Amino acid sequence: MTPYDTHATADPFADSLSAFEALTTTLSGSDAGTWTHTDLEEYLDLAGRELLRLLLQDHLDLRAMREEEQIRSGDRHLVVGPEGQVRPWRETGHPRWLASMFGMVRVTRVAHRGQGVSNVHPADAVLSLPAGRHSTGLRRLAVTEAVRGSFDQAHDAVTRRCGNVLGKRRLEELVVAAAVDVDSFYRTMIPVPCSREMPLVVQVDGKDVVMRPAALREATRRAAEKAAGGHRARLAPGEKPNRKRMATVACVFDTHPAPRRPHDVIHPPGGRSGERTARPGPRAESKWCTASLVRPPEQVIADAFDQAEARDPKHLRPWVVLVDGARHQLDLIAAETGRRGVTVHVLLDFVHVAEYVWAAAHAFHKPGTTEAESWAAEYLTGILAGHAARVAAEMTGQAEREHLSASRREAVDACERYLTGHLDQLHYDTALNNGWPIATGAVEGACRHLIADRLDITGARWGLPGAEAVLRLRAVVSNGDLDPYWRYHAAREHERLYPTPDQRTYALTS
Repeated sequence: MTPYDTHATADPFADSLSAFEALTTTLSGSDAGTWTHTDLEEYLDLAGRELLRLLLQDHLDLRAMREEEQIRSGDRHLVVGPEGQVRPWRETGHPRWLASMFGMVRVTRVAHRGQGVSNVHPADAVLSLPAGRHSTGLRRLAVTEAVRGSFDQAHDAVTRRCGNVLGKRRLEELVVAAAVDVDSFYRTMIPVPCSREMPLVVQVDGKDVVMRPAALREATRRAAEKAAGGHRARLAPGEKPNRKRMATVACVFDTHPAPRRPHDVIHPPGGRSGERTARPGPRAESKWCTASLVRPPEQVIADAFDQAEARDPKHLRPWVVLVDGARHQLDLIAAETGRRGVTVHVLLDFVHVAEYVWAAAHAFHKPGTTEAESWAAEYLTGILAGHAARVAAEMTGQAEREHLSASRREAVDACERYLTGHLDQLHYDTALNNGWPIATGAVEGACRHLIADRLDITGARWGLPGAEAVLRLRAVVSNGDLDPYWRYHAAREHERLYPTPDQRTYALTS
């Protein structure tokens, strides 16, 4: 784009007024009378953006003119630099470029100088100019588009909106920089309080992300290098490709109790009679999500418990923790609850339990048959009623009586081991009676939204900083906090660039 040339004029907005008059003249001309609405939109999109750029440029030039007039009027104030040294000399006409939402503009300001020290520009602090070339509004647009789709799509969207003001690599760097204040932002947030009757639910899960080799964890990277050394074209059965890194996802939400009975969750063997409508389960309210590829699972779980404790600092509400049964997650949750001295009710995701039971049902009956459905419904109802130990014993007893083959018996034994190994997390009778959730749908939905819909798109291979930034910012968007977060982030950026104690102005005494 051709740089805008400033020049002395009686009206500081003469150029933008001239551009506006040219725009209206074109629209009122005979040629425009033959344009379609599409032609009009395309013309106004380009001409209107240029008009806005000129308005911004004219305003910045007006500020520069006023700053220079203040210096010429004998202003007796000196500026102190960040190291505490006074800048005794002032020099006008120091420009810098700013890539804005409307295109490139030039910011001219006064430089306050001193011997052997860097220049200080007070106008930069007044305008809160960024450290780089790209404006805060342009950065937010880049973040909004980058967390929604691929970086290529984000770059195209920014170019369509603002012109050629941002490269793809710089866009990725801006996204990484935009995520630096997420943790501190949420430490300042105060959740809306709830009554003590409302359960407080914490859910934890994990999801793999395909990474570049340098971004893998050390053990995974060594395994990938070892496999690559064999020059094999195909993996052996059950062998992992060793190209993924596990992200930990957690969510916290409030819910109104919704008491149910087992047959509200699982239809009775033979189907429902239709005499009674199944009661709906509890619904998540004020859901908050967090996720990370960089931080260890124990830190993500601690962050989730920090959010839960902010909602219930005195531990007056019932806390329900739902997991998929991974032993390391259960150990981390036990350690965290012990450290905080809070009593929680840990439940396994009932959908995971049902998968084991259905696998056992298919060991006895052909998949898709009424007999298999009735068998699974009977045993799942028993588990929901609080009889998991009895269900495990009955299915192994049936397997022994029917002399199942080793291959079919394995599914039954796996289900029995799963049930007996997690009896403390299978108190679904208590959960249903109290109206608590028994499935991890909220966190699994978060995994799909935060990771699968963006980080797992076809062909994506991530570096660690970019993947972590996109993941954290998608969580902010999912929580509905992008607007307050961006205000917070912009304020923190201003404090880092222009700290108040170091940007002091002193009166020059005679």
